[in-house]
Amino acid sequence: MATYKPVVVQAFPKLGERITQDTVYWRGYKPPYNYAVTASSRIHIYGRYSQEPIKTFSRFKDAAYCATYRDDGNLLAAGSEEGSIRLFDISGRAPLRQFDGHTKAVHVVGFLSDKYRIFSGGDDYSSNLWDIPSATEIVSYSEHNDYVRCGCASKVNADVFITGSYDHTVKIFDARTKSSVMTIEHGQPVESVLLFPSGGLLVSAGGRYVKVWDVLKGGQLLVSLKNHHKTVTCLCLNSSGQRLLSGSLDRNVKIYSTTSYKVVHSFNYATSILSLALSPEDETIVIGMTNGVLNVKHRKLEERKEKSQKKRQPAYRTYVKGRTYMPKQEDFCVSKPVKRVLRKYDKLLKSFQSSKALDAVLEPPIRLHTPEVTVAVMQELHRRGTLRSALAGRDEKQINLLLTFVARRVIEPRFTSVLVTVADMITDIYQPVVGQSAIVDRQFLRLQEAIGKEIDYQEELLEVLGMMDTLFATFTKKRAAYLEENKSNGLTETTETNRNNYHNKLSEK
Repeated sequence: MATYKPVVVQAFPKLGERITQDTVYWRGYKPPYNYAVTASSRIHIYGRYSQEPIKTFSRFKDAAYCATYRDDGNLLAAGSEEGSIRLFDISGRAPLRQFDGHTKAVHVVGFLSDKYRIFSGGDDYSSNLWDIPSATEIVSYSEHNDYVRCGCASKVNADVFITGSYDHTVKIFDARTKSSVMTIEHGQPVESVLLFPSGGLLVSAGGRYVKVWDVLKGGQLLVSLKNHHKTVTCLCLNSSGQRLLSGSLDRNVKIYSTTSYKVVHSFNYATSILSLALSPEDETIVIGMTNGVLNVKHRKLEERKEKSQKKRQPAYRTYVKGRTYMPKQEDFCVSKPVKRVLRKYDKLLKSFQSSKALDAVLEPPIRLHTPEVTVAVMQELHRRGTLRSALAGRDEKQINLLLTFVARRVIEPRFTSVLVTVADMITDIYQPVVGQSAIVDRQFLRLQEAIGKEIDYQEELLEVLGMMDTLFATFTKKRAAYLEENKSNGLTETTETNRNNYHNKLSEK
């Protein structure tokens, strides 16, 4: 008896994303730099390797906001709901300084690049500058008309800082002046601002837009990006400044190239994203989400990969041992039969259980991720002549599942030839029960609509093909007429004369 041959699943080219260097790089992040997280009335410092809180600052009466490290990592500043700003030493627990001056919640705190001053922005519409050694207010700006919810400082100029507000504006302040030096109109409530290390480009996020501005040209808009479906809440740059990251309420983090401003990679998360941070060496990405979960991804360093690849391998002779041995006449060659592991649907087909085999390939993991397997089994059943019996005798739920799959995949060219046959059989078998189930009727209408749209597309394509054929035919006639005209102008005669002269010279020689 011949052995059973498994169903041959035809291989199709995948229409997935194009694998680039950016895809490989950003996929390298896996779930250490200590990082600070504000949650409720506490600031938690998470360990680099343990991923657990190693220190907690809880000297706030109400919610804490925007915990920010100084560049050297020794000081930490945070705003609060009560309107005060507290400065902590990482090695201690009690606040070193407290800055009071805002009348409402402070959502923006940051250090200027000289490391001795702090800027802040609050819900009282004001932007303030503070001196750390004396814990006093240097200057206060009240130019915004709504909540100030984001800000950043220039790394080039120690007197420049930027704030963004829900009044749709971004303002650039200089500590040496009493008013803002530049105002940029974003167009939507500003959720995040970011200044490039060079200080020449400014990025603002608000609504569904991420906009890049040229500060050196007076705030000229360079590019407006609309790659998110919901409000963009946070921005971040990598260490080299070549990649820009944006997080949104649509649960996606988009990564842009800062040369072309095209999306080179993206991450998808379970819920909406509120905050985003990247470690200085681009080693760790930390995401804060609306469900209270903190997501941490760590990228394995290339050095570790190289070390793992340098593990001692078996000697070369181990692999080639016995390959060149030729059996002699008195030798008996015993071949070990290769054991084939059949899949569930192959086992059912082997035992002629057609209906159960079809059920096996209609399970979600196969139906959704490898539809070519489902179609291959349908094709095998049709070849055996048992497809009609496998489709018959199904209840409302199973018919709905079948019609959903057929309506979704019948328009794909790689599956059309098989699924059109399946659709015809389903229609013939279950035509008598049409009108008895609203769910089944709806799926039949969806199938009809999908096929109707595909027919319309095919007709439009044929019309375009006819137009192209007409154009090509016109070009061919014009070329033929052009060649005929050249012949009549004597070009052919000149060519013949030159050819005769050439032959005459050869005969003289």
